[in-house]
Amino acid sequence: MKQAAATSIEREALPNGLVLVAEHMPHMRSVAIGIWVRAGSRGEPSELNGIAHFIEHMVFKGTSRRSAEQIAREMDSVGGLLDAFTSKEMVSFNAKVLDENLPIAFDVLSDLVLGPVFADEDIGKEKQVILEEIRMEDDNPESLAHEMLTQSFWRGHPLGAPILGTRATVRRFTRASVVNCFQRWYTPANTVITAAGNVHLESLLKLAGKSFAGLKSKPRTSPNQRTAPHTHARLITRNKPALEQAHITLAVPSYPLVHPRRYAASVLNNILGGSMSSRLFQNIRERQGLAYAVFSELNPYSDAGMLSVYAGTSRSTTERVLRSIAGEFARLKKELVAPEELRRAKDQLKGSLVLSLESPGARMSNLARQEMYFGRFFSVEELHASIEAVTAEDVQRTALEFFEPRKIAATVVGPLEGFHLTRDLLAC
Repeated sequence: MKQAAATSIEREALPNGLVLVAEHMPHMRSVAIGIWVRAGSRGEPSELNGIAHFIEHMVFKGTSRRSAEQIAREMDSVGGLLDAFTSKEMVSFNAKVLDENLPIAFDVLSDLVLGPVFADEDIGKEKQVILEEIRMEDDNPESLAHEMLTQSFWRGHPLGAPILGTRATVRRFTRASVVNCFQRWYTPANTVITAAGNVHLESLLKLAGKSFAGLKSKPRTSPNQRTAPHTHARLITRNKPALEQAHITLAVPSYPLVHPRRYAASVLNNILGGSMSSRLFQNIRERQGLAYAVFSELNPYSDAGMLSVYAGTSRSTTERVLRSIAGEFARLKKELVAPEELRRAKDQLKGSLVLSLESPGARMSNLARQEMYFGRFFSVEELHASIEAVTAEDVQRTALEFFEPRKIAATVVGPLEGFHLTRDLLAC
């Protein structure tokens, strides 16, 4: 049993490759637990795009021990919360319960990832559910703009494929294809179990011994293939006359999750559009009154990253907003950030970091990401020190690297009659 230095985090790797991590939070009466599988949408066969997300849905339709209704009732009977999600590089099944009900939560979660039945009838119905989810996303113009940007930015690479899949690929799913992917991906070597709250690793090991310890070791066959991502600075528009706003999204290449300059990127993003005091918010919303929603965000992956900007505005001010965003890119390249602005950005990042880790659920998720991407655990003090080490010169150097005009991709969705998206609007 390995314990991280100066923390309450304990880690153990079983002989079959399964990793268990627990963080003891003695003041809590609850436990958040998650089973994380390296089986996100990245690297799916192109003809089966969306199948990782589909499997995440299907395990809730019933196992060899529980029906879908029994899964829901068992968690509801103890006031527990059960959830799941699929991302580009992982799938998570997680629950939050009172500490005394951890065995129930663990049994339900382990049943989901070890014993789904994938009944043909349920597969047919769930395909219709996913198709409706795709239609729902297509009807949301902000989501549509982001998805179009992502697909264009990572064109030809699995990172650009939609997590939900497409109408054509979802209709192609069969029980055989679902079972095949499930058996290859849902293995001990691809799995990490994390828990945070009033829990000790010893308890997790006892629970895992009943269901996971006897599983045979298999080579890691995660779908997260390591094909090198290449970005594309394409300009795309979609005219949707029925909309009231133009939905603007821009993207530039950013750093991977483990990049040594990731903290400089975080400070840059915070200054640009990551908070209410950011330049985009203050300039475009507060000073000019051109948008209600305007922000930037980082989307880092294991070997690539994207910094994106979103703004929603009227057709008549679309060009003005685009030029304003490009103007903020240019300012970050040309001028050093003032000491007071840098101080504010660092303090905001440090404060939001601490606040984001106040709950067992957030701690549990943080443990999984640190284990899966870094293979070690960072204390809050280490993270704060890394943020503090960022200088104004680091921010400017990062901006010069990110905001090259030839690297900027953009997508605009809305009532665009007469609008032309050109490189001139993005000059920085």
